[in-house]
Amino acid sequence: MTTIWLNHWFSTAYDIIDLIREGGDDFRIIGTNDRHESPIMLNCDEWYKEPVVRGEEYISFCLDFCEKHGVDIFMPRREMAEVSRNRRRFEEKGVKVMVDDHELVEMFGRKDRAYAEFRKHGIGKVPEYYIVTDTAQFKEAYDTLAVKYGNVCFKFVKDEGGMSFHLIDNAPKGYSSLFKRSSTRISYEDTITALSEREKFAPLMVMPFLSGDEISVDCLRTPSGLIAIPRRKNYSRIEKVVYDERVLSVCRRLLEVFPMEMPCNIQFKLLDEVPYLLEVNTRMSGGVQMSCAASGINIPYIAVNKLLGKDIPWQGNGEEKSVTYIEKPLVL
Repeated sequence: MTTIWLNHWFSTAYDIIDLIREGGDDFRIIGTNDRHESPIMLNCDEWYKEPVVRGEEYISFCLDFCEKHGVDIFMPRREMAEVSRNRRRFEEKGVKVMVDDHELVEMFGRKDRAYAEFRKHGIGKVPEYYIVTDTAQFKEAYDTLAVKYGNVCFKFVKDEGGMSFHLIDNAPKGYSSLFKRSSTRISYEDTITALSEREKFAPLMVMPFLSGDEISVDCLRTPSGLIAIPRRKNYSRIEKVVYDERVLSVCRRLLEVFPMEMPCNIQFKLLDEVPYLLEVNTRMSGGVQMSCAASGINIPYIAVNKLLGKDIPWQGNGEEKSVTYIEKPLVL
């Protein structure tokens, strides 16, 4: 029996667990979270609450947890950069970790460094951007981009899942504003007020707002070739797997230059139907199950077996398909 531990994943890891088990192998799945209740707990063989600690203290907890529970494969999401930095310590305990080399994890976790590398190696097309750390720099960047592109957005350089993303919206707040997603919209005046609370703030990336669809590509390098499944998404629940060669060629080039061995997710955004390379997540995406359902390729199962030294054959048919999901109640 192979024991797999998933730490503090998104709720959609419920589906990742299903996909791992789909192959029929004998897996024991352990899940942890700093909250007692999570949908994932219902799909785990064992479930534990983990401490709210960071850095070396968290790594010590993880090493002890692996030893105590006989973990064979560790699939981290929390503190991925620290886990990757300490990967050898896990391997010395016989634990295989689904994370790439620390240099790559750290680089892709810093969007300014990642963009510089993309430009250096001629990988894809990245949006024009400015890195700012004070209000005066932000105002200058905003003025430059607003003249060229109209709509401007920003997020912190160190960010996950777009948590700090905001679109600057200066439109009058009339009746039509009731139909807009307001959680990510902020006026220029409110932005300046918030940033002015700090003389210096964490590096912020300011760029034009790319108003087209998002393309999320779930990738995994295998001995049989590169798995790359692009999902085109808008604001509906219906996503479309579309094998756009402009996008796929960028993914192939990126993974030639940065040969990651673990599952990753490469994100693009369209502006006037031109795909711009936005970021690379060095883990499975929260929607990888959508790609798997549409393509018939089981990325989590293939990835787990790759860590175990087994090559699972797969075959893509290149068919364009629409895929969606429904919500269902779960009693915790």
